[in-house]
Amino acid sequence: MKEKFVIITGANSGIGQAAALKFASEGYHVIMACRNMGISTDVQKDIIDITKNNNVDLMELDVSSFDSIRSFCTAFTSKYPRLDILIHNAAYLNHGEKEYKLSPEHIELSFATNTFGPFLMTRLLADHLAKSPDPRILHACTTNIKNFFDPKRKIEFDNLCGELKDTRPYSTYKMYGDSKMALLILTFKMAEKYKSRGIKVNALQINRVKLSKETINKMHSVWRVFARLQNLTNPLPSGMADNYFQICTSDQFKNVTGQLINHKLEIVKPSTSEKGFTQLKNIFGSSSYPSYATNPQNVEQIWRLSTKLTEETPQNF
Repeated sequence: MKEKFVIITGANSGIGQAAALKFASEGYHVIMACRNMGISTDVQKDIIDITKNNNVDLMELDVSSFDSIRSFCTAFTSKYPRLDILIHNAAYLNHGEKEYKLSPEHIELSFATNTFGPFLMTRLLADHLAKSPDPRILHACTTNIKNFFDPKRKIEFDNLCGELKDTRPYSTYKMYGDSKMALLILTFKMAEKYKSRGIKVNALQINRVKLSKETINKMHSVWRVFARLQNLTNPLPSGMADNYFQICTSDQFKNVTGQLINHKLEIVKPSTSEKGFTQLKNIFGSSSYPSYATNPQNVEQIWRLSTKLTEETPQNF
């Protein structure tokens, strides 16, 4: 196999670690893009030892920091001839957090990490992706977007830089869901923008997986009990990592772009109705996503804001 390069953000734990192991075992040149280098160095060594693949590199990246992203992308494009696969796996969800946290650019931390960081990183790596014969981008989405089947649910566009942090209560779960909905919206828009360059952009709706003890211990006592019980039947992260691999490498998805894909590797469609029994079916099913994601006003708003917050000088997409 001709050497293929894959970047996986947040590759030192959970699904990201499992994905790095999967791609390395299949002979890919893996670049682990991680914030905590102490933990990541040990994980990198373990993956190399298990797979006998020495082409597992580690590069420092804090996806919530635009300066860190720019430094990473400059270093990557200087070292590697192209990029074949970009997996935006890293995410911020701090269970139990009750206060607003802002990024170095003073953006609410969930949105900085889960939405605007991936947007900027893709933009800076687009030229290197375009050098690949089959470039693919995958966004890790979440079932939390189902909360947008509630017609009252909206992204807090007026508070993404903490403008109302002193007057509006903070919910880490709402910000996480909002930021992932924004990422899904960007998936559709980016697929359109990059189609002419042959770059495919899709999102995977992450279903339940086993949570670490550290994650569960951060939860409120009541949710901690539910999480432990759920963990008894939750699948291992390796199953979702296999989905990463299929979407990013298989012929099945070679010409697929601008889609949300569920854990069964099925294309998810926008809902046609969000009332009554159909709304319940949408919430408990996995075949549709909220129409909020394709509302032209929402698409334009998140695209314009993403561009404004991440541009130092105007760029062509």
